[in-house]
Amino acid sequence: MHLALASCRVRSWTAGDVPSLALHANNRRIWETLRDRFPHPYTRADALAFVRRVRSSLPETSFAIEVDAVAVGGIGFMLQHDVERVSAEIGYWLGEPYWGRGICTEALRAVTAHAIEHHGLTRVFAVPFAHNTASQRVLEKAGFQREGHMRRSAIKDGRICDQLLYAFTSEP
Repeated sequence: MHLALASCRVRSWTAGDVPSLALHANNRRIWETLRDRFPHPYTRADALAFVRRVRSSLPETSFAIEVDAVAVGGIGFMLQHDVERVSAEIGYWLGEPYWGRGICTEALRAVTAHAIEHHGLTRVFAVPFAHNTASQRVLEKAGFQREGHMRRSAIKDGRICDQLLYAFTSEP
Protein backbone atom coordinates (compact mmCIF):
# COMPACT_ATOMS: atom_id res chain seq x y z
CA MET A 1 0.00 0.00 0.00
CA HIS A 2 1.13 3.53 -0.69
CA LEU A 3 -0.69 6.77 0.14
CA ALA A 4 1.09 9.99 -0.81
CA LEU A 5 -0.12 12.77 1.49
CA ALA A 6 0.88 16.40 1.93
CA SER A 7 3.03 15.93 5.05
CA CYS A 8 4.01 12.27 4.79
CA ARG A 9 3.59 8.96 3.00
CA VAL A 10 1.76 6.00 4.47
CA ARG A 11 3.16 2.81 3.01
CA SER A 12 3.94 -0.82 3.59
CA TRP A 13 6.77 -1.62 5.99
CA THR A 14 10.03 -2.82 4.42
CA ALA A 15 13.08 -4.62 5.77
CA GLY A 16 15.01 -1.37 5.29
CA ASP A 17 12.82 0.30 7.94
CA VAL A 18 14.29 -1.72 10.82
CA PRO A 19 17.00 0.81 11.88
CA SER A 20 14.68 3.85 11.80
CA LEU A 21 11.88 1.91 13.50
CA ALA A 22 14.19 0.89 16.34
CA LEU A 23 15.47 4.47 16.65
CA HIS A 24 12.10 6.25 16.71
CA ALA A 25 10.12 3.63 18.65
CA ASN A 26 12.65 3.44 21.48
CA ASN A 27 11.12 6.31 23.44
CA ARG A 28 9.44 6.00 26.81
CA ARG A 29 7.10 8.93 26.04
CA ILE A 30 5.75 6.97 23.07
CA TRP A 31 5.53 3.71 25.04
CA GLU A 32 3.50 5.44 27.79
CA THR A 33 0.69 6.12 25.29
CA LEU A 34 0.50 2.65 23.72
CA ARG A 35 -0.57 -0.87 24.63
CA ASP A 36 1.90 -3.06 26.47
CA ARG A 37 2.50 -5.21 23.38
CA PHE A 38 4.63 -2.26 22.15
CA PRO A 39 7.89 -3.00 23.98
CA HIS A 40 10.14 -0.66 25.90
CA PRO A 41 13.00 -0.43 25.45
CA TYR A 42 12.38 -1.00 21.75
CA THR A 43 15.35 -2.84 20.30
CA ARG A 44 16.55 -3.64 16.80
CA ALA A 45 15.41 -7.24 17.44
CA ASP A 46 11.91 -5.95 18.29
CA ALA A 47 11.88 -3.90 15.07
CA LEU A 48 13.05 -6.85 12.98
CA ALA A 49 10.43 -9.19 14.49
CA PHE A 50 7.68 -6.61 13.97
CA VAL A 51 8.58 -5.93 10.33
CA ARG A 52 8.79 -9.64 9.57
CA ARG A 53 5.39 -10.26 11.19
CA VAL A 54 3.52 -7.43 9.46
CA ARG A 55 5.08 -8.15 6.06
CA SER A 56 3.67 -11.68 6.22
CA SER A 57 0.21 -10.66 7.49
CA LEU A 58 -2.78 -10.77 5.19
CA PRO A 59 -4.69 -8.61 4.85
CA GLU A 60 -2.14 -5.85 5.30
CA THR A 61 -3.33 -3.61 8.13
CA SER A 62 -0.12 -2.11 9.56
CA PHE A 63 1.77 0.66 7.79
CA ALA A 64 4.80 2.91 8.14
CA ILE A 65 4.46 6.66 8.36
CA GLU A 66 7.31 8.05 6.27
CA VAL A 67 8.73 11.58 6.30
CA ASP A 68 11.71 12.56 4.14
CA ALA A 69 12.12 8.95 2.93
CA VAL A 70 12.43 7.59 6.50
CA ALA A 71 9.89 5.56 8.50
CA VAL A 72 9.25 7.71 11.58
CA GLY A 73 6.06 6.17 12.93
CA GLY A 74 3.40 3.58 12.44
CA ILE A 75 -0.34 3.30 11.97
CA GLY A 76 -2.53 0.25 11.76
CA PHE A 77 -5.93 -1.20 12.40
CA MET A 78 -7.22 -4.45 13.80
CA LEU A 79 -10.22 -5.89 12.02
CA GLN A 80 -12.85 -7.10 14.46
CA HIS A 81 -14.69 -10.41 14.26
CA ASP A 82 -18.12 -11.98 14.67
CA VAL A 83 -20.91 -9.40 15.06
CA GLU A 84 -18.32 -6.59 15.18
CA ARG A 85 -16.81 -7.55 11.80
CA VAL A 86 -17.92 -4.17 10.36
CA SER A 87 -15.52 -2.42 12.79
CA ALA A 88 -11.80 -1.99 13.25
CA GLU A 89 -9.71 -0.54 16.06
CA ILE A 90 -7.03 1.87 14.89
CA GLY A 91 -3.81 2.94 16.56
CA TYR A 92 -0.80 5.05 15.67
CA TRP A 93 2.43 6.51 16.97
CA LEU A 94 4.97 8.99 15.67
CA GLY A 95 8.61 9.68 16.54
CA GLU A 96 8.86 12.59 18.97
CA PRO A 97 10.84 14.90 16.65
CA TYR A 98 7.79 14.91 14.33
CA TRP A 99 5.10 15.73 16.90
CA GLY A 100 2.94 18.81 16.42
CA ARG A 101 3.12 18.96 12.61
CA GLY A 102 -0.27 17.45 11.74
CA ILE A 103 1.33 14.28 10.39
CA CYS A 104 -0.69 11.86 12.53
CA THR A 105 -3.94 13.65 11.76
CA GLU A 106 -3.33 13.40 8.03
CA ALA A 107 -2.22 9.76 8.24
CA LEU A 108 -5.22 8.89 10.43
CA ARG A 109 -7.70 10.42 7.98
CA ALA A 110 -6.14 8.54 5.05
CA VAL A 111 -5.86 5.15 6.75
CA THR A 112 -9.38 5.42 8.17
CA ALA A 113 -10.74 6.05 4.67
CA HIS A 114 -8.60 3.19 3.31
CA ALA A 115 -9.88 0.78 5.99
CA ILE A 116 -13.53 1.66 5.37
CA GLU A 117 -13.22 1.49 1.58
CA HIS A 118 -11.13 -1.69 1.29
CA HIS A 119 -12.58 -3.73 4.14
CA GLY A 120 -16.29 -2.89 4.00
CA LEU A 121 -16.27 -1.26 7.42
CA THR A 122 -18.91 1.02 8.88
CA ARG A 123 -16.88 2.02 11.92
CA VAL A 124 -13.27 2.66 12.90
CA PHE A 125 -12.61 3.29 16.58
CA ALA A 126 -9.73 4.20 18.90
CA VAL A 127 -9.28 3.80 22.64
CA PRO A 128 -6.66 6.30 23.87
CA PHE A 129 -5.74 6.69 27.51
CA ALA A 130 -7.65 9.60 29.06
CA HIS A 131 -4.37 11.35 29.94
CA ASN A 132 -3.25 11.30 26.28
CA THR A 133 -4.69 14.67 25.26
CA ALA A 134 -2.48 14.89 22.16
CA SER A 135 -4.03 11.73 20.72
CA GLN A 136 -7.51 13.01 21.56
CA ARG A 137 -6.80 16.17 19.54
CA VAL A 138 -5.52 14.08 16.61
CA LEU A 139 -8.67 11.95 16.65
CA GLU A 140 -10.98 14.96 16.83
CA LYS A 141 -9.15 16.80 14.01
CA ALA A 142 -9.45 13.63 11.91
CA GLY A 143 -13.25 13.59 12.34
CA PHE A 144 -13.59 11.03 15.13
CA GLN A 145 -16.29 11.60 17.73
CA ARG A 146 -15.86 10.92 21.42
CA GLU A 147 -18.40 8.31 22.45
CA GLY A 148 -17.43 7.31 25.93
CA HIS A 149 -15.26 7.46 29.01
CA MET A 150 -14.27 4.09 30.41
CA ARG A 151 -13.30 4.62 34.03
CA ARG A 152 -10.47 2.56 35.55
CA SER A 153 -10.47 0.28 32.50
CA ALA A 154 -6.74 -0.21 31.95
CA ILE A 155 -3.39 -0.54 33.65
CA LYS A 156 -0.27 1.08 32.22
CA ASP A 157 3.11 1.32 33.86
CA GLY A 158 1.62 -0.05 37.08
CA ARG A 159 -1.13 2.58 37.30
CA ILE A 160 -4.85 2.08 36.82
CA CYS A 161 -6.14 4.62 34.31
CA ASP A 162 -9.18 5.65 32.33
CA GLN A 163 -9.60 5.22 28.59
CA LEU A 164 -11.78 7.11 26.14
CA LEU A 165 -13.70 5.73 23.17
CA TYR A 166 -13.58 7.60 19.87
CA ALA A 167 -15.15 6.47 16.61
CA PHE A 168 -15.47 7.45 12.97
CA THR A 169 -18.47 6.02 11.16
CA SER A 170 -19.00 5.74 7.43
CA GLU A 171 -22.38 7.44 7.73
CA PRO A 172 -23.39 10.19 10.17
